[in-house]
Amino acid sequence: MRSVLRLIRNVVALLLLVLVLLAGVLAYNTVSNKSRQIDVAAIKPEPVDTDAAAARLGAAIRLKTIASATDPDQSGDQFRALHALIETSFPAFHAVAKREIVANYSLLYTWEGSDPKLPPIALLEHQDVVPVAPGTEGDWSVPPFDGISKDGYIWGRGSWDDKGNLFAILEAAEQLAKSGFKPKRTVYFAFGHDEEVSGKRGATAMAALLKSRGVKLDFVVDEGLLITDGILKGIDQPVALIGVAEKGYATVDIGATATPGHSSLPPKDTAIGQVAKALVRLEKKPFPAEIKGVMRETLETAAPHMQLLNRVVLSNLCLLEPVVRKQLEQTPTTASAIRTTTAITIFNAGNKENVLPGRADATVNFRLLPGDTEASVLDHVRDAIANDKITVTPKPGNTDPPPVSRTDSESYRALNRTIREVFPDALVAPGLMVAATDSRNYIGVTDTIYRFTPVRATTEDLKRFHGTNERLSISNYGDMIRFYGRLLQNTAG
Repeated sequence: MRSVLRLIRNVVALLLLVLVLLAGVLAYNTVSNKSRQIDVAAIKPEPVDTDAAAARLGAAIRLKTIASATDPDQSGDQFRALHALIETSFPAFHAVAKREIVANYSLLYTWEGSDPKLPPIALLEHQDVVPVAPGTEGDWSVPPFDGISKDGYIWGRGSWDDKGNLFAILEAAEQLAKSGFKPKRTVYFAFGHDEEVSGKRGATAMAALLKSRGVKLDFVVDEGLLITDGILKGIDQPVALIGVAEKGYATVDIGATATPGHSSLPPKDTAIGQVAKALVRLEKKPFPAEIKGVMRETLETAAPHMQLLNRVVLSNLCLLEPVVRKQLEQTPTTASAIRTTTAITIFNAGNKENVLPGRADATVNFRLLPGDTEASVLDHVRDAIANDKITVTPKPGNTDPPPVSRTDSESYRALNRTIREVFPDALVAPGLMVAATDSRNYIGVTDTIYRFTPVRATTEDLKRFHGTNERLSISNYGDMIRFYGRLLQNTAG
């Protein structure tokens, strides 16, 4: 009996020792995880005539520059009108920069630098906007293409995505040109016209043109992640996420054939049944979720600024990653950041209720984490389906994830510093862009791509993205103009 009690005491003592050691490790990792924020003094805000700037943006919103994947000249008159508006609205900029029209509707500006030894940079945005969903026009508080300023906001399709960014850059460049600013390094301004339908005509053509001229860009900045407020749980300050990586894009067609016939005599395996089973297997076997790469750096950068419990957890990912991963998988927004996603988007089969179709097809869209490729997606699909009778065919136009841009470079520090100067209350961290941008088409002319939109956004604001009541606050628009002006000063001045 004594020996049993002695054993129990030894086990309890060992468990207590393990708990004490574990607590010590957790505490040490938490305390030693210091802030990665650079020490930057906020700058005095540059004066901006926001009312006049808002009026110019409103005029751009009134032009329905909706691109088409199948008709290159759709909205051609609207794009030409936008070009004319830009030219008349920003005369000082046009006096110092060379304008080229590429692929009929894209705009490429070159502001020559004084030092040809310095590698050039590029600011990218796009002119086109998504259409308004038919039948929802009446749900808008302000008609979507009226471009009205009301209640402190600029309303309309494109106010946020992406004419707000585009015109903020032009406003900043106009102010700098008027002030006599002369860049030391050459700055390209590349404004595509079909980003919302892949950018394969505009951005691709401009990147190819630059490459043919032997241009190698030091870095590019495109639209991207935002200054989120209240979206990242457990942190009390806004978080400015710089997209240093972007997901790849792959679409796969899955199909099966069977003998067509009368529905009264169904065979054991129908075309629809085979594809349906394949899709069920595919959904039941998602890509593994992992906290690695950019997402891990995002969490570790935010950790020192978190509330205590979250700070402890995120400072100890080496021990508590399964707990964090399970939590992140609870919502689509965070789940998409830690795995290659699988989305069944189209199903086609049959044309009559009493006829068995001879063919059934489905389309599945994947957004690829850095590290995955079209080839690895195809392998995953075939392995999950486990049926050689099912055809698996990749769509043309698939793209692997672009390379991840470094966060220890001078260009990243300059972007970080600019954000902290203009938005001093924001925490800056690297992030993963889950959607696709024009910037992926510039891989051949640069190794460094950043995706950042200097817009403050809440959870409620995110619902307006590509949705109803898109709007941009006028005060935020003023800060966007200040941001781009300061970025040009910090990187090209």
